[in-house]
Order: sequence, then structure tokens, then C-alpha cells
Amino acid sequence: MDWTLAHTWLAIALLLGLAELTSGAMVLLALAVAAALTALLAYLELTLPWQLLGFGVFAGLLIPLAIKVIRPRFSPHGVAYGTTGTGVEKGREYRTLKRDFDGATGIVINGDFYRLRVAETATTELSENTPVIFQKFDGTTAIVTLASQKEQ
Repeated sequence: MDWTLAHTWLAIALLLGLAELTSGAMVLLALAVAAALTALLAYLELTLPWQLLGFGVFAGLLIPLAIKVIRPRFSPHGVAYGTTGTGVEKGREYRTLKRDFDGATGIVINGDFYRLRVAETATTELSENTPVIFQKFDGTTAIVTLASQKEQ
């Protein structure tokens, strides 16, 4: 059995499929399927320019499909990835926490701990479980106001 261009496309598809296991973004999986479909074009003995064109068309169709349709089915429900820092948290009330290893005061937004600073006083230390209202980020510091001040 001789090594053909179809075998090369299948090897590329296999490598892309294995690489998808490290990313989880479904883009490499879409490229792997596109490479496998291109192997079919190579098996049908189309020339390399037609194979490359076919790969581009397959990838152009499958990548948006993978991102818009397939990837959300594998994401946990209720998690809005990429929203932290875009302003969707503004005005929400959070409770302060003390970090174990250094005692820093902060709040948890979307599962991530952010050190805080009170906007009016520049205070960075509050007692644990203090209600605060998130305003914005300054770098990785959450700027907050005390919840009792907002109600007045």
C-alpha cells in the first residue's frame, strides 16, 4: 500500500482531532472534519488546488457551525463566558470575603476572586460578609461602594 495524499489528509485530520482534546473550543474538531472530508476529495483524485479549495470551503462551513451550534451544547448551563469586565456586573450586590493565604479583602465574580477598593474612601480592607455594590474594574481591582450608602 502506497502513501497517498488522501492518507496525508487523514493524518492531518487525526492530529487536529487529537489537538482538540487540549483546547475544547471545537475549532480544531471542525478543522479535523474538514481535513477528513478533504481526504475524500483526494481519494476521488482531485488535484491539490481543488483539495485546498475544498478544505477552505469545508472549514468555512464547519467552523461557524461548531462555534455557534456544537460548542454551547458542551458548556455548563448558566455560565456566561467572557462577560467579566464588560459591565454586566455593574450594580450587583456582592458579599466580601477574606482570602485565606494573605487575608486580602475581595469579592467573587463569576467564580474569580478580585481584590476590592471602596470608591469613596479608597479603603481596601473591609470586614468579611460586608455587602458591597460593584461599580467597575480598575485593572484587576474591583471598585465598589458600600451597599448601605446606595440605599440612602
